[in-house]
Amino acid sequence: MKFHWFHLMSYPDLPDDFREKNRSVWVDVDPNLYDPEVGHHAYNEYLDELEYAGQMGFDGICVNEHHQNAYGLMPSPNLMAATLARRTTEPKIVVMGNSVALYNPPTRIAEEFAMLDCLSGGRLVAGFPVGTPMDTIFSYGEPPATLREKYREGVELILRAWQEPEPFAFNGKYTQLRYVNPWPRPLQKPHPPVWIPGGGASVETWRWCGEHNFLYAYLSYFGYEAAVKSMDAYWETMAEMNIDQNPYRAGFLQFVGVADTDAEAEKLYAEPALYFYNRCLHWYPGFTSAAGYMSVESMRKGIKSQVAQAGSALSSIGQVTSTETSWKEIVDKSYVICGSPDTVVERLEDLATRLNVGHLMLLLQFGNMGKELTMQNTHRFATEVMPKLRDKFGDHVDHWWPSSGLANEKTAQPAPINSELGGNSQPTPD
Repeated sequence: MKFHWFHLMSYPDLPDDFREKNRSVWVDVDPNLYDPEVGHHAYNEYLDELEYAGQMGFDGICVNEHHQNAYGLMPSPNLMAATLARRTTEPKIVVMGNSVALYNPPTRIAEEFAMLDCLSGGRLVAGFPVGTPMDTIFSYGEPPATLREKYREGVELILRAWQEPEPFAFNGKYTQLRYVNPWPRPLQKPHPPVWIPGGGASVETWRWCGEHNFLYAYLSYFGYEAAVKSMDAYWETMAEMNIDQNPYRAGFLQFVGVADTDAEAEKLYAEPALYFYNRCLHWYPGFTSAAGYMSVESMRKGIKSQVAQAGSALSSIGQVTSTETSWKEIVDKSYVICGSPDTVVERLEDLATRLNVGHLMLLLQFGNMGKELTMQNTHRFATEVMPKLRDKFGDHVDHWWPSSGLANEKTAQPAPINSELGGNSQPTPD
């Protein structure tokens, strides 16, 4: 298996009465709640944590794109990826990813991803999400009925731009360019591995992944047990297309907290977990879907989108005032896998087997979790959990992973960490 340290970069200072005074953490959240000084320290600590994960041997470090929200402070994941490319040498840079339909023209993504691939020495994994309704429809004004068609045309253009040996004209429905000739070009040939992040809601996306040999990454906040139906449907779709069941075709996102005992895990992780589920997932249901966003076929199969689940299924959790009851609910339903190393290993072994996923993305920092606890959780997972699961799926070949280029060369000399300055900064001379 491969293990990837995923960071959402949630805003860590939402007030206790956030739910009562804000209808949503996304789109129309009160802008007065954002403190730039809090943002300064958060960004630098979050980057420290991602760099540390690379030092601890995680295969990939992951960033992603969201807009107008306190749930994830990364409107530009490429900015984060650029600094990580310079300050790390081993982990792959997994951008999960750029919302293609929001870029006009999409060749901007082709250029910036190529820059990242060259900068990192061929370590880029290129993620192309459709994007949540909150980001694409309500924050950026994209029409839902044409969103997926525009998205696919954009991905087609990006892949062609990376591979065509000569300048060419592109005359698409949504983009028309007389000259397509991006400089730079990616170091990886024919192009970086392509991952398609999603919320388990589109049969067409699964087929599209199969047709183009893309990896499908299910980003879920409701645990692997709730994901079995969607992942079973994904693998059934692959079988219908006569595509092999290689587990490295798929990835899954899971919250994890490691402690000495199961009881200690509650003491350490209940507060940040409940902060995330009660505040960061406080989404107005009206923002979580729009007519035309989900296909008719997906609705007929009864597959619910990730964001639609968050808009409704969590309402009962948010109304529970007892910390013990709320924690019990999210742990019992495997939203969060927390406990001793043995407990975590057992649950993740079950996850990987039942979902048949070879790429596991870990949220080892969530909500308002502080840097010290995040580092501790990261270290314990890397040293006490990861080694026990490494050999799983060892009889399969991972075709969706950077395998060439200059990734093993030293691309940068990271500066020493000075946490007192709020990030990886060099001391100022007296």
